[in-house]
Amino acid sequence: MAKIVAERIYSVRMRQKLKKYPRWQRTKKSVKYLRNFLSRHMKTSPESIKFDTKLNEKLWERGAEKPPGKIKVRAVKFDDGIVEVEIAE
Repeated sequence: MAKIVAERIYSVRMRQKLKKYPRWQRTKKSVKYLRNFLSRHMKTSPESIKFDTKLNEKLWERGAEKPPGKIKVRAVKFDDGIVEVEIAE
């Protein structure tokens, strides 16, 4: 069983970052931006970030063109370097 090292809640603003991409790429880029944001703040590699299915559904809820402008997430880092991310309630 992996031990919890850190647990944090982030409110990530994505709206201004995504304005520079074409509409059809925005949700894909928002997933990539969120992964890079969390890897920077949780001090791990982007490949070790694991999204919850509800978070993924929330990002893709309105299709590829209209991701949410900001999202509140809860990130839990384990001692093996894996970070699990879910929507903060």
